[in-house]
Amino acid sequence: MNLPKMVGVKQKFNTNSIKDIRKAVRSTLATIRPEKYVSPGESVAITAGSRGIANIAVIMAELIAELKRVGAEPFIVPAMGSHGGANAEGQKRIIEHYGITEEAMGVSIRSSMEVVQIGKTPEGIPVLLDQNAHQADRIIVVNRVKPHTDFKGEIESGLIKMMAIGLGKQKAADHYHNVFMRLGHYHVLTSVAREIIKQCPIAFGLALVENQRDETEIIQAIPAANIEETERELLVVAKKLLPGIPFNPIDLLIVDEMGKNISGTGMDQNVIARTVIPYHQVPSKPQITRIFVRDLTSDSEGNATAIGNADFTTRRLVDKIDHRATNMNAITSSCPEAVRIPPFFDNDRETIETALNTIGEVAPQNARIVHIKNTLMLEKMYISEALIADAENLNDVEIYADPKYLEFDAQDKLVSDL
Repeated sequence: MNLPKMVGVKQKFNTNSIKDIRKAVRSTLATIRPEKYVSPGESVAITAGSRGIANIAVIMAELIAELKRVGAEPFIVPAMGSHGGANAEGQKRIIEHYGITEEAMGVSIRSSMEVVQIGKTPEGIPVLLDQNAHQADRIIVVNRVKPHTDFKGEIESGLIKMMAIGLGKQKAADHYHNVFMRLGHYHVLTSVAREIIKQCPIAFGLALVENQRDETEIIQAIPAANIEETERELLVVAKKLLPGIPFNPIDLLIVDEMGKNISGTGMDQNVIARTVIPYHQVPSKPQITRIFVRDLTSDSEGNATAIGNADFTTRRLVDKIDHRATNMNAITSSCPEAVRIPPFFDNDRETIETALNTIGEVAPQNARIVHIKNTLMLEKMYISEALIADAENLNDVEIYADPKYLEFDAQDKLVSDL
């Protein structure tokens, strides 16, 4: 097949990333004075989630150091619903991938799937809480605030979701996702989190916002009573900082990797504007005819949830799938459609050629192709020659590399420098 040449393009992002992470953590904590919320000798449970978050190990270590300074006794609780195969060992292993280990943090990691019911929402939804967090004198919620992949609301993914789904473990995630289908994500998450704040000793939250380069842009400590209001404000900022693909329409999107550390849906549905789950909400653009995802990140621990959003993949990705962990995540989130495995082939060349044979009456050499590393890293990408005119008309995009053909190794694996 005559494949088109590709050119390298770079998006111009206006960012203001934090240079000294430790200092920023100390500064924001000083604004709320942790000693007002945590007393000497008190045990403090700190949440750690399954998403890849920039500088998370440094942020956690500095938070722990500040808590120890006031005489508290912190420990870490993995808070990630059903991820990690919905077992304690798997959840601990996930945060260890991010450098959150007992040795590095200097505190214990207490991982359990057991929960305690602390009450009910006004609608009668049971409110569940990790038993280790329940036994602590205080709880601190740490998470990134960002647009959710599945729904739109004033609050989406952040501290509120961490309290409701993360600290609720698999049992809460399973139940709430079924209730979502009746009452909606936003209503369920906020009503559960409000009850947790009312019934539990939440000391404060530490909200993180990242920019288009996947760098830490904001670190903000928030007293428990202000979490909901402040998270609304931070989500507005986070949405403005969300990177995207600036081309539309696209015949074929090539994605080097997907994974749970990149997005809850492997590839951020806000970026690919696609979902196979009937009750999820995604943007209308870009319109992408075919998506080819090439591999699964090691941090995913074999969880390939939302592989169903792809049209094509490779045998090497399929061979990496932990079907138990993937199926558990999909069933818990009431999204069995998400784990349907698309057609897969032995190598990248065959997959690309097959995909280009399914884009309609477009000659392969004229196809509008975009090649990205993943849906988090979108500053640099490759585009086919058919998209050069579009790139030249965009003020925030520059071409940085001359056209060249796609390069494959001896095993017909695509060579990527993204």
